[in-house]
Order: sequence, then C-alpha cells, then structure tokens
Amino acid sequence: MNSSKVSTAHLQRLAYIYIRQSTAAQVEHNRESTDRQYQLIERARGLGWPNDRIKVIDTDLAKSADGMALRSGFDTMFTDVALHNVGLILSIEVSRLARNNSDWYRLLDLCGVTDTLIGDEDGLYHPGLFNDRLLLGLKGTMAEAELHVIRARLNGGIRNKAARGELRRGLPVGLEWGESDGEIRLVPNEAVVGALRLVFEKFAEFGSVRRVWLYFQARQLQLPSRRTPRAEIRWTIPTYHAIHGVLANPVYGGAYVYGRSQQET
Repeated sequence: MNSSKVSTAHLQRLAYIYIRQSTAAQVEHNRESTDRQYQLIERARGLGWPNDRIKVIDTDLAKSADGMALRSGFDTMFTDVALHNVGLILSIEVSRLARNNSDWYRLLDLCGVTDTLIGDEDGLYHPGLFNDRLLLGLKGTMAEAELHVIRARLNGGIRNKAARGELRRGLPVGLEWGESDGEIRLVPNEAVVGALRLVFEKFAEFGSVRRVWLYFQARQLQLPSRRTPRAEIRWTIPTYHAIHGVLANPVYGGAYVYGRSQQET
C-alpha cells in the first residue's frame, strides 16, 4: 500500500480499522472475510501508526451498509473524523464503509475537509485530491450498484420459487413443513391443534370474531402463540387481535400466499 501520502500530521491522529459484515450468517460462517479485516491492524502498523493510536470498530458486524440500518460504529467514526481526531480510515473495500451514496459522499466530503486518508486493499486515497476523489466516487457508485444487482437477483429467485409454491417461509403456530415439496401438515401436538380448531368451530357457530373472543375470555381459555416462527410456543389468554389474526390467516385456510405486502423507503 502506498505510504507516500501519510504525513506526520496523519500519524499524530487515530487510524480507524472499520470492520463490518452485512448479516449474522456471514459473521458466523464467512470467518475468512472477518479475519482479513482484522489483519488491517498490521497494515496500519506498517504505515507507521503505533498501537495506542489504532482503533478497531467492529460494533457494526451483522449490519448492512445500505443506509437503512443504524450503525453506531460508523456514527462514532464519523464524529471523530469531524472532530479532526482521525488520520486514516482502513477497510478491505469501500463497500464495507457504505453501500449508499448518501453516507459515502458525506464521509468523503468530511474527510476531504479534515485531511483524513481512506485506504483499502488497492491503496491510499486523499478525498481532497481530485483524482483520488474521482476514484473513490466511482468505487462508491459501484458498491451501491452492486447492492441493487444482488437484491434484484435474490428477489427474482424468491418470486420464481414462490410462483411454483416451493418457497418455504415461516408458518403460523400449529403448522409445520412436511418432507415433500409444498407439504404443510399439523404439528403433532394435540393441545395446540385443539385450541386452534376451537377458534374455527366457534367462529362457524357464532359468525363473529368478537363473540369468539368473548367466549375465550369468559372461560379463561388460552391460545398458543409465538413471536417468530422459530420461537417457543407461549400459552396466553388471547386478545381480540389474536383471534382475528388466526381467522384471517390464509395459510390456515389452505392458501399459499406471497408478496401481499410491500415496503417502500
């Protein structure tokens, strides 16, 4: 890595090693990438920074840099850059720092003003110099575009699988996936299945969600529920919304649905 841009003024400030992985699965299984990022400490030492002025930021592990997730480590680093405490920011590639141009150009502008260097595996850059800023801007744009392409591929594959009825997502309490493609079956727990059947039986009898809810309330009957598909089942006296959620869930009616809700940023 070219060290000609490192000055005495830079060495008197901190060298930040920014470490990030996008998901918990990457942190757990892709250990090679994480280890490579920690090895940047040796790179900072080789550029002249003493150990007491090398700061490792790894609080953003398992967080995406798309601009949606809150990254406390990035915010801490940004604040220190603004306070003129940072001489160098190191990462294995610029997409570790940001995958959206809003965060990226905000960081570049601040680094250019405070004379802070940015480094990756390809070299050192000074955002205040035109050629370096041009290259950093191109890298940031490519990182954002790469994220868009990855998402488009993943979403396309998910929708194609869902169209064939082969996409396995979390099922509501009382149901589980079978061994065959698309097979959904009742769980082997008679108490859970019986409680859910009672909800539908009473709705067929009363024809009203409120009356079913009052029936459970009057007799202090409990209904199984869980916060996530993998969480443990909890037994509680149901609220009106819990009863309505069971009756309105299309999976209990034997319908396979996907993409009913959309998220806009």
